[in-house]
Amino acid sequence: MIFKLVSVPASASRDGRKLVVTRAVRAFVDGMIYVILPGFLLALGLSGVQIGAVVTASLLGSAATTILVGVFSHRIASARLLAFAALLMSLTGVAFGLASSFFILLIVGVIGTMNPSAGDVSAFLPLEQASLSASVTDTDRTAMFALYNLSGSLVGSLGALCAAVPLWLAHTQNRSELFGYRIIFFAYTFAGLIVFMIYRQMSVSAQAKPTGNKSVLGESRRLVFKLAALFSLDSFGGGFAVQSIFALWIFRRFDLSVSALGVVFFVTGTLSAISSLISVRIAKRIGLVRTMVFTHIPASVLLIGVALSPNVWLAVTLFILRGLLSQMDVPVRTSYVMAVVKPSERAAAASVTNVPRSLASALPPIAAGWMLDHSRFAWPLLICAVCKIIYDFLLLWQFRHIRPPEEQ
Repeated sequence: MIFKLVSVPASASRDGRKLVVTRAVRAFVDGMIYVILPGFLLALGLSGVQIGAVVTASLLGSAATTILVGVFSHRIASARLLAFAALLMSLTGVAFGLASSFFILLIVGVIGTMNPSAGDVSAFLPLEQASLSASVTDTDRTAMFALYNLSGSLVGSLGALCAAVPLWLAHTQNRSELFGYRIIFFAYTFAGLIVFMIYRQMSVSAQAKPTGNKSVLGESRRLVFKLAALFSLDSFGGGFAVQSIFALWIFRRFDLSVSALGVVFFVTGTLSAISSLISVRIAKRIGLVRTMVFTHIPASVLLIGVALSPNVWLAVTLFILRGLLSQMDVPVRTSYVMAVVKPSERAAAASVTNVPRSLASALPPIAAGWMLDHSRFAWPLLICAVCKIIYDFLLLWQFRHIRPPEEQ
């Protein structure tokens, strides 16, 4: 079953295949970043609150650029917007690789594309989601998003596993730890140039200016806003436990090394990738909405277990088990949003549902950093789990009767 789902759907276009590749390239360097970012900022002498502020700035910056994507997506070709975002990604890597000042890092976080979490919270997301939906038929849409999520989760976990390699190389060459960290940021810059070249090779239709779209959202406005509000609650909770904050907690609570945490994130990301494929089969049996809810709640329960764990091995084990379930809803959720709106509104719908998610997850890292400055107990993880469980019940109540075309 797994091997069948790994293959690209028969209806997928060449653009769809390219987007799976670009997701993988971005995910690899993102995986390295969210592992080393707390260590890099600690090495610069920043406090927990300052680290949380940089994470928040990065999330706010992602929200701002995603808003711009939503505003201009019906006027500018998606491939051109993606290419611009790729150039911004490269500049962000250069800035982080050279900067040492807290205020400079804060500013670059706002205007750049740095991703402090395992999920994709950037301007790339709505554009790639809309383009990916257009690259397949309705029956293959969820499978295509599962493959897209697989490339992100699996390759991102490889990036997390490789995060300690530059630090090891710096140590063997008698270089400072900061030198090793900065190598990773320049790798991020190089990845931005790679995806830029791929976007420039997309089809003529992707490069063409959109026609016939006079407004950002039309008939789907009310539905999209309701989804955006619910997704915001989910992301607000998730902001208390983004990978960078989890890494900060486990560094301080159990003094786990960067290399060990990289292995943990690798295993978790691999399991998340496999689970995204399994979610396709589950969705075909019980529907997209029920798949989102009934896989998400157990993941939140496991996170509560992580927070209450008395030792590092139990915490890590439960965190890895959570990886089997925590990302199952991602391809299903994206497929659902793309299915219940018109094709011409997909980029805008993706932007509107993702911007509030980015904003809602932006402030919690500061509060989480403050909590971890004053206590080693995992209050941020508990808050995250409770918010997500509330979101799940509200989603089931509001949308259980609104079905995508393939379920009607």
